Amino acid sequence: MTQTHQLAAVRPQQTRGFAWGRLGHWAKEQYPLYILIALLIIAGFATDAFFTQRNLTNVILQVSVIGIVTLAQFLVVLTGGIDISVGSVVGLAGVLSTGLFSGASVPVAILVAVGVGAMVGAINGYLVAFRGLEAFIVTLGMLALARGLVYAYTEGIPVIPAAENFRSIATSTVLGFPVIGLLWLGLALVLAFIVRRTVFGRRIYAVGSNKEAARASGVPVKSTILGVYILAGILVGFAGFLLASRVGVGTPTAGSLYELDAIAAVVIGGASLAGGKGRVFGAVVGTLIFAVITNLLVLLNVSTYLQDAFRGALILVAVVLTTVHFAKRKKAQQLV
Repeated sequence: MTQTHQLAAVRPQQTRGFAWGRLGHWAKEQYPLYILIALLIIAGFATDAFFTQRNLTNVILQVSVIGIVTLAQFLVVLTGGIDISVGSVVGLAGVLSTGLFSGASVPVAILVAVGVGAMVGAINGYLVAFRGLEAFIVTLGMLALARGLVYAYTEGIPVIPAAENFRSIATSTVLGFPVIGLLWLGLALVLAFIVRRTVFGRRIYAVGSNKEAARASGVPVKSTILGVYILAGILVGFAGFLLASRVGVGTPTAGSLYELDAIAAVVIGGASLAGGKGRVFGAVVGTLIFAVITNLLVLLNVSTYLQDAFRGALILVAVVLTTVHFAKRKKAQQLV
């Protein structure tokens, strides 16, 4: 056998070994997925009502809006920032989409909600990127401002849209699967492509990993951060419309505490609050983990107060697991 034939015989074995190595590495990183699978098994044994079609549909309806908000939070966290105004912006986008122009047109309502989200994102991004302010402080102020505008606009009264088909998007199904769930998963796929396969996505990871190194490499750090906040705002605004569409009215309290759920889902999904680490798949899984736990507690008739305690405990566990995980990875890299 010639040397060329020997190399040709070895190359497929090396390719298979590389593929199995990548699969093994991926499997080691998927602890959030294992948590979700364990929760699904526990839920199935705990109550017969969990895996019914009606309950699973309700889970998708409940998780889709916060799932889109989590995608927005994920983008911001990748840059090393944080956005605690997302819940209030959901409420603001929801009431304005139903109230402006009397909510007589669904396309116009969507444009209003997305426009509100983009404007808020642009303000947050400008103050963080170009004025050098801390993301936490900026978005804390925006949280209070947006919620205040919601109450000022509604005076505490739900806003009813005039369009008869206002609820159609959030209540329709395709082959029994809610359209709102398809929108969430579709946006997740688009976002995954953006952050993994585009120049803009690579810049986001570079900025989150080390801003100074990214700037020295020619990455436009400020415009990248601004773009991230605007894109996140668009997602949050759209989520606000979907929530109003699902409920049928723009409620002043809509989106309350969504920021906590979104941050927790991002963290338990494996992202680092320091920035530069995380996957969209993990954010989706983290969202589902919280949805399953919340739904299971409701089915088991657990007190609302204890539900809040469970969610708080899960957030702490998520932070600890993520910290330990990244510490082990860093130590392994140092040894290599």
